[in-house]
Amino acid sequence: MDFEDSPEEAAFRKEARDWIKANAPHDLRPWLERSPYTAVELPPGMDEVAAQKDWQRRKYDAGWACIAWPEAFGGRDASPAERLIWEQEEGLFRKLSTLFLINLGISGPTILTCGTDAQKEALLAPCVSGRHVWCQLFSEPASGSDLAGLRTKAERTGDGWTVNGQKIWTSFAHEADWGLLLARTDPKLAKHAGLTMFVLKMDSPGIEVRPIKTIHGHSEFNEVFFTDVFIPDDQRLGPVNGGWRVALTTLMNERLLAGATVDTGFDELLDFCQRFETENGRAIDDPRVKSQLAQWAVRASGLRYAALRAISLESKGEVPGPEHSIGKLVAGSMLQDIAKFALDLQAEAGLLVDADVALYAGRFQVMLMHSPATRILGGTDEILRNIIAERVLGLPGDIRVDKDIPFDEIASARA
Repeated sequence: MDFEDSPEEAAFRKEARDWIKANAPHDLRPWLERSPYTAVELPPGMDEVAAQKDWQRRKYDAGWACIAWPEAFGGRDASPAERLIWEQEEGLFRKLSTLFLINLGISGPTILTCGTDAQKEALLAPCVSGRHVWCQLFSEPASGSDLAGLRTKAERTGDGWTVNGQKIWTSFAHEADWGLLLARTDPKLAKHAGLTMFVLKMDSPGIEVRPIKTIHGHSEFNEVFFTDVFIPDDQRLGPVNGGWRVALTTLMNERLLAGATVDTGFDELLDFCQRFETENGRAIDDPRVKSQLAQWAVRASGLRYAALRAISLESKGEVPGPEHSIGKLVAGSMLQDIAKFALDLQAEAGLLVDADVALYAGRFQVMLMHSPATRILGGTDEILRNIIAERVLGLPGDIRVDKDIPFDEIASARA
């Protein structure tokens, strides 16, 4: 892959850079720089949701909101290389699109691939413009890694479906207007075969959202309860009992998104080591610190080139595949190790969590507290290793004794 801009790409980069210079909310840059890992903290009194929606709308109006999408749905049919250029130029201001990660990386691509023309026409423009916020209703208390073991039921009711059940760890559900829901529609079929995908309005009667406050003080995750929630059949995405195939499209995009967006913390650690003074001088001058930084630099470089390889394949028309699990697997464990290393360097000061008094605004503390979630969301480490082993390396699969058994005959399903 040629890493230098072609003349056309250089012109595109200048256009993007000029637009960012003229339109980005530069007054928020200090706040975005200070925002802790995974969070957006803006000046007191500023509505963070409104600020993110405003930035998304500005980008949409100028054709920058999701440039790889078809022009008919708010994009500009940009090439993968142009998308990378735009992400580089948007830089720090990408944090203002955090609320729309599900929209642009998961729900939108699933609807583009599996939705009807009417669904695309109705849902995609508000999705990309930021008018609607989306969430992904997949995981349940008894079916996280084993997604096909989910128990939320959707039963035929006239011209639609009635849903009862529970989802958990649903990002942005408390702000969402729409959700992508995977539910069981036929318990007499094997667990993978009896699922159907739906889109639903999150203000539908019978939906209750309960935020979950995590250890680092934020509440981006939620529990969602469904009690006799009605979904019209025209909000079904794909065929009845064909939801697993639709879900695979969602999951491949989710893992591509996770691998591309998980911040390993390496850049922050390198900057910190250049500034932090130990008893023997700067941390970066310690040979042991240098050795560890070198190992992580190699991994960070590997992740970068793996991402570029994925972009190169995408430019040839290939869809996200199981190999994208590698990026998320490596980045998640690297984030956790880097956070631990940074706090060890800080010794007793590493116990401080108040951003106003902690070294480096307490970023590594937040990274460490969030890192277990990073290694679970989008597929646990164990699940990703199985995917890589079976679908990338071609190794024999795990024995799955419940694979072809009707779901209602599986002991755990009856419990």
